[in-house]
Amino acid sequence: MSTDESGEMFTILLESALICAVTWTLWNYFRQMCVKSPLDNIPGPPSPSWMSGNLPQMFNRQGMPFYRHLIAKYGPVVRLQGAYGRKILYVYDPRAMHNIVVKDQYLYEQPDWFIESNLLTLGPGLLSTLGDHHRKQRRMLNPIFSINHMRHMIPMFYDVGHKLRAAIEERVCAAPAEIDMLNWMGRTALELIGQAGLGYSFDPLKEDVTPDVYAEAIKAYVPALYDLSVFRWTLPYLAHIGTPAFRRKMISWIPMKRLHKLQSVVDTMHRRATEIYLEKKARLEKGDDALLQQVGEGKDLMSILLKANMQASVEDRLSEEELVGQMVTMSFAAMDTTSNMLSRILHILAQRPDVQENLRAEILEASHDGRDLPYDELVALPHLDSVCRETLRLYVLTIPFPLHPPATFIFREAQRDMILPLSQPIQGLDGSLMTEISVPKGTVVHVGIMGSNMNKQLWGEDTWEWKPERWLAPLPETLSEAHIPGVYSNLMTFIGGGRACIGFKFSQLEMKVVLALLLSNFTFELSDKPIAWNISGIQFPTVGINGEKPELPLKVSRLVRSN
Repeated sequence: MSTDESGEMFTILLESALICAVTWTLWNYFRQMCVKSPLDNIPGPPSPSWMSGNLPQMFNRQGMPFYRHLIAKYGPVVRLQGAYGRKILYVYDPRAMHNIVVKDQYLYEQPDWFIESNLLTLGPGLLSTLGDHHRKQRRMLNPIFSINHMRHMIPMFYDVGHKLRAAIEERVCAAPAEIDMLNWMGRTALELIGQAGLGYSFDPLKEDVTPDVYAEAIKAYVPALYDLSVFRWTLPYLAHIGTPAFRRKMISWIPMKRLHKLQSVVDTMHRRATEIYLEKKARLEKGDDALLQQVGEGKDLMSILLKANMQASVEDRLSEEELVGQMVTMSFAAMDTTSNMLSRILHILAQRPDVQENLRAEILEASHDGRDLPYDELVALPHLDSVCRETLRLYVLTIPFPLHPPATFIFREAQRDMILPLSQPIQGLDGSLMTEISVPKGTVVHVGIMGSNMNKQLWGEDTWEWKPERWLAPLPETLSEAHIPGVYSNLMTFIGGGRACIGFKFSQLEMKVVLALLLSNFTFELSDKPIAWNISGIQFPTVGINGEKPELPLKVSRLVRSN
């Protein structure tokens, strides 16, 4: 059979499969429309379209007003509409969130299609497993993200930070310059996860350097994924078709350059991750002396994980495929989230020179002799900590989930009919007070991270204001009494429960090291270009609301210190 005939046959099979999938999906949606749902009595905004529901409002990159309206008018439990009339529950009631992400977390799991799509592209890492398999992986990974390990890795953070400082200093040594800080924060975040996470250097943080192919693939992953448009929703179904070799052959038959580009990006990520893993494994087998010769001297997260994995019992040990999957997942998840948060802080400080100066004074006083601050001294700086916490509260940056970009929430799917208790009753459309909600099996539940972080009943009337000083005084009693289930500081930014962000301590340390070095050497001001922040899998800046290229141009000056 010729290649053209094979391609034509596959196209016919694919079209048939898509028709069956669409028919099955529509049947389920129409069946839902004909059956009264217990969610019908919950207040919520009108749906602009039966076909798309509220999804265009939820995923609008300039959709912040929609969420503010949602939170202000409808409160902690809201009924939204998905495609074809499907009901969606948006929740930020503290007790309900606790049930979803902690108490009944394994009955509100990630949808199968989400897990399968991550498995297909990122491999069997933490974003691609459920149940006992996920718990096994976290048991192995949790110790390497401990505070004790963060203390050991802080010299690597400073090493990367000093390279960043030198690179920016070179550009402003003669005169202030406009610099795209988003680009530099992205490169720095990738090098930090490279050195401290994988024991590998991706970027010397110099101009005119050919980027590492692994670094380029990680950067290209999300754009390549979203270039597929509607077709990306069919990718999870490929995970069920034949062997990996057959799926690769099948994809090569499809006459779609964008799909081949994604395949090339995914192949590059896994090929380079495998090479790095095998090199690290070989050094580990040669003993500690060999590890000392590599980047990070064996103190990086993957070296520690590999050692622990070799010493674990057979039943607890992770396979080589899982270890490579963790490397790919770790690299991808750690890059844009932290770099964009750092960019957000720099943008705010450029708008608030008073806060910038106070923060700089604190850092300079602590490091008066120009030394790198040890871990305990750095994390204890009150103004630096308050700026980071307040930005994490107000500007939610979630991990960029492939195929489905939640901007201000995480999503779960009820695995069976559930009863969801509430902290406070809500009034139904029929006027009745509801202290709990019946959640039918298969309901998609969105946990409102933004709604929780900006809940006026808990945080006060100034909840929408960026006020780092709120963290320098006792927080409202209503907040401590609410028992928010997040793993960090009464915030849902890093989620909670068994699927909480495992690297949140790593992210915080990264932000504080970079900010301490930048603010003790440079001042940041707004340029004459208007900056707009856009909602996506993560929030990202552009020049103007219609800008396509993510960037954050700021005016940077070398700090002149008085004697």
